[in-house]
Amino acid sequence: MEEEGSSAVAETVQTVTEVATDTIQTVTKGVTSETASLLHIDEIKKYFTFEQMTHIVMGLIAIVIFYVAYRIIKKLLKRHLSKVAKPHTVQLATKTVSYTFKILIVMYVLNLFGINLSAIWGAAGVAGLAIGFAAQTSVSNVISGVFVVSEKALKLGDHISVGGDTGIVDNIGFLSVKIHTFDNQMVRIPNSSIINGTLINYSHFDVRRVVMEVGVSYDSDVDKVLEALQKVPSMCPTVIGNPEPKIYYDSFGDSSLNMKVCVWCKNADFIATKNDVFKAVVKLSRETPFEIPYNKLDVKILNQEKLPPAAGETT
Repeated sequence: MEEEGSSAVAETVQTVTEVATDTIQTVTKGVTSETASLLHIDEIKKYFTFEQMTHIVMGLIAIVIFYVAYRIIKKLLKRHLSKVAKPHTVQLATKTVSYTFKILIVMYVLNLFGINLSAIWGAAGVAGLAIGFAAQTSVSNVISGVFVVSEKALKLGDHISVGGDTGIVDNIGFLSVKIHTFDNQMVRIPNSSIINGTLINYSHFDVRRVVMEVGVSYDSDVDKVLEALQKVPSMCPTVIGNPEPKIYYDSFGDSSLNMKVCVWCKNADFIATKNDVFKAVVKLSRETPFEIPYNKLDVKILNQEKLPPAAGETT
């Protein structure tokens, strides 16, 4: 009886073990199947065949070769253009090479994985048309950028003014021109604003004129004043003789005879020349008997008899 009971228990344990094992295997297969389906492992395995891995390795090698070639071409182009072209032209050329390289790399990678580029080009054409309507301003700026470069109206380092914004040109791009103001703020000016508005380039020519307006009293001897101010150019070391300086009476003002002192200097000496002219005019006005009128204020003290006497005064 004991042997039969032990045999029954052993059979029961074996049965439970087999059922548990089958259940675990079933659950494991189910989890594995669901995980593979969720993560698309079967589809991913198709891409990791020996042939695909060979394509990927060859593609990476080709990308490295393209990158090295791109760096060499960019360096040689920059070195050659810097000798024959202006800095902003060199900058735009290097940007064009960079964008072209990135587009070619993307096309190569897509083709490497068997993606149909003709379908992409068709979709890109439709998307480009839609984006073109939605981004007319950007397209206008790109087209205007071509005219900005072709006109050669400005270059890097120029002192310009557009629409009230004044500063030094730091960057000439496809969409905009970036400048920094004299208080060191960056200002982005759209290319369309430059083409459609008024551009003032203070650095375009090598020389620049300094104009100083001087008012003299109506009681002054006009000949002596004119003779005195003729000495201003010789008192300013940065003033150049060609073009010739001009000093003349300009208009009748409300309280003065208005004169203009016009001298020329190199562009880099503009501020120094302006200071020198100012100092020379003030010095001559003190040495020569002519007066530069200025507003005066007369102060009248009321009820002076009620004020206490000042120190040392007797009542």
